[in-house]
Amino acid sequence: MESLFLAFGIGVVSGLRTFTGLAALALSRGISVWSVLLSLGALGEYVADAQPWIPSRTALPSIVIRPLSGAIAGWFMVSLHPAGWPPGGALAGVLGALLGTYGGHAARLAAIKAIGAIPAAVAEDVVAIALAAFFVTR
Repeated sequence: MESLFLAFGIGVVSGLRTFTGLAALALSRGISVWSVLLSLGALGEYVADAQPWIPSRTALPSIVIRPLSGAIAGWFMVSLHPAGWPPGGALAGVLGALLGTYGGHAARLAAIKAIGAIPAAVAEDVVAIALAAFFVTR
């Protein structure tokens, strides 16, 4: 059950930032080609996400890619636990990613009104990184 919570949580991270959960999982296993590539993808996403021309996360293709990222991250998160069931982890990751996508969108819009677009983007990046670190260290 704990592994499904962790899969859901890493899915939320994928809903906030597509590559952050995957990069955190890869980095938790050590430095490799995959961890470097996923980390570069995450860094690129942080920069691109702050640009005004980037489409909403609730539009295509993002609304498909984020749950897919959540499914992959959830699968791998559960695979790290001996009693984990990877298909259940994938489903939990998808559900978490949908929550992170829509909840993050609503929070981001509110934050933009309160503190502006760039500070809101940076704040969301920090939250995604902190949550990813939390979930992969459990």
